[in-house]
Amino acid sequence: MRKLTIAGFALATALTAGCATTDQGAVDEATATANSAEQTAENALNTANSAASTARSAEQTAEEALAAAKAAQQAAEEANERAKRMLQRASQK
Repeated sequence: MRKLTIAGFALATALTAGCATTDQGAVDEATATANSAEQTAENALNTANSAASTARSAEQTAEEALAAAKAAQQAAEEANERAKRMLQRASQK
């Protein structure tokens, strides 16, 4: 009977150790998954920051192009006015 009790304790200890090992494996797997998710999130953040920087640069370029277009339009309007005045003078002669 005593041998049976000792064997029972040994079996219980072995099962507990097996469960602990399995639990540690699950913890390790969960940690690896969490680390992978964290890396993916960091990569996504870096990509978003890069995209935002590119968008700001594109916006700045667009604003510069708009300013240049407005200046060209004003120059064209002034040239049209000069041409109109020249035609009026020419028609009066």
